[in-house]
Amino acid sequence: MRNWLVLLCPCVLGAALHLWLRLRSAPPARAPGAGAADSQAFFHQWKSSHYDVVVGVLSARSNRELRDAIRNTWLKHSLRHPALSQRVLVKFIIGARGCDVPVEDREDPYSCRLLNISNPVLNQEIEAFSLSEEGSSGLSEARVVSVSFRVLHPIVITSLGVFYEASDEGFQRNITVKLYQAEQEEALFTARFSPPSCGVQVNKLWYKPVEQFILPESFEGTVVWESQDLHGLVSGNLHRVTVHDGGGVLRVITAGEGALPHEFMEGVEGVAGGFIYTIQEGDALLRSLHSRPQRLADHIRSLHEEDALLTEESSVHGDIVFVDVVDTYRNVPAKLLNFYRWTVETTSFSLLLKTDDDCYIDLEAVFKRISQKNLDGPNVWWGNFRLNWAVDRTGKWQELEYPSPAYPAFACGSGYVISRDIVNWLASNSGRLKTYQGEDVSMGIWMAAIGPRRYQKERKQASSAHIYCILLWSPSVYQATSQSESKWAEGEGPRKNMDS
Repeated sequence: MRNWLVLLCPCVLGAALHLWLRLRSAPPARAPGAGAADSQAFFHQWKSSHYDVVVGVLSARSNRELRDAIRNTWLKHSLRHPALSQRVLVKFIIGARGCDVPVEDREDPYSCRLLNISNPVLNQEIEAFSLSEEGSSGLSEARVVSVSFRVLHPIVITSLGVFYEASDEGFQRNITVKLYQAEQEEALFTARFSPPSCGVQVNKLWYKPVEQFILPESFEGTVVWESQDLHGLVSGNLHRVTVHDGGGVLRVITAGEGALPHEFMEGVEGVAGGFIYTIQEGDALLRSLHSRPQRLADHIRSLHEEDALLTEESSVHGDIVFVDVVDTYRNVPAKLLNFYRWTVETTSFSLLLKTDDDCYIDLEAVFKRISQKNLDGPNVWWGNFRLNWAVDRTGKWQELEYPSPAYPAFACGSGYVISRDIVNWLASNSGRLKTYQGEDVSMGIWMAAIGPRRYQKERKQASSAHIYCILLWSPSVYQATSQSESKWAEGEGPRKNMDS
């Protein structure tokens, strides 16, 4: 018996010492009603140093309600779950800076480019282009010439025109001029010039009237001049042509900016004539310009308030990664690349799940599918893929910098999962990877370079998906989700699907 006591004594002493050390390092007991910061501090103290899955949730700076909805539902469940809390790290991805241009003063709501209109030319006709003496080079070899433009405030085009040679005795050409709306194969309107029907001469152009349409803000069009003769057109390149933008209501889009010719278009970039236009809604434009300084001051003040609220939110919850970009829709691909780099530099993990802040994740189902499909190996990309998706040239998903008519395969919808080696590759090449109009298609283009093993989410599982997107978290949905999540976390019955 004495020998047994001698053997057990070190074990008892070791256990007592271990218990004492844990009691010393444990956080103090929380008072009733203690806030989320205390529970977060407790969680961070005991979480593991390696994670099976890092979840990156793309979120806009202003989406506090969506983030709180997540914190009170599936994220709360993962923090309280004895296994998930050790296997999963969840971070919201937010741009460190807001756009300092008010939405009303941007060229479009998806970027941060200033709508730079000043001193608009109102109540008169404006010639869009003019060719100076130095810019006039006679006939060019090109028989088809085109130029693209964007309307930044509503205009009406009244006439289309062509340049002519100073040595011509009258008009001796046969030329067709057409105006296309981007992505449309049929011309919006056409003017045909010939010796018997040459229109009216103004300065160095011949003009013919066309049917008048109001071209709205954000309209994108292309003017195409085509010679019906054997010789070329009188034209000038965009650097030798004077553009009359009416005070900023019109902007020429050059190939250097990423403008791509459409399938129906031929010829070279340049100007072989012009058009006459008038500015519409002039009074409203003047009122907007007059109120711009006050609007800018109010917006800057709102940004400072937003910064303070985000700092407080991050301090309380500790679940935000601020990436070094201006937080706009066009910068979402850059947000992701910065997050990939942050993840590789600061975290040990096996897989990364990217999702959005309007989505609800069933983490247990995600882990079950990973196990069933053996998705924890290298070079893995799991999602719902679109194949041969046509490239949009207009609207919110406008793509002017990817030349192919269709994108490579890309994961769409609620999210995707990628292995760590892919995240490493994205992070190490983040400074060289080009960002396109959306993060989904950008990811597809980037992945086309390395060819990962794609795993398609089965269509038959649509009714029991692992990530559920709710386009708008209404109070009723939020309350129902919170109650369901609370019962589920406490083991009181099955969990309901929150499919949209």
